[in-house]
Amino acid sequence: MGRSQKVAKLLEKRQKIDKEIEKLQKSCGHSTKLIRQVRERVGSSSPVIRYVCKDCLEILGYPNQQEIENFFKE
Repeated sequence: MGRSQKVAKLLEKRQKIDKEIEKLQKSCGHSTKLIRQVRERVGSSSPVIRYVCKDCLEILGYPNQQEIENFFKE
């Protein structure tokens, strides 16, 4: 198997995984949110501070400055 074929298969797998994650996140009630450091995009290497769902890890919003300071104190 050539390199390009292997890359194509991996990209196809990633697309299927992304769709499954999206489906799970859409069906989640997001009952509990936490402040976490996350990558905002797949290709991003810099973490950002965001509210995420405790159950499905979907990014839900932005904490305010005081909440960010408290996050780093813990």
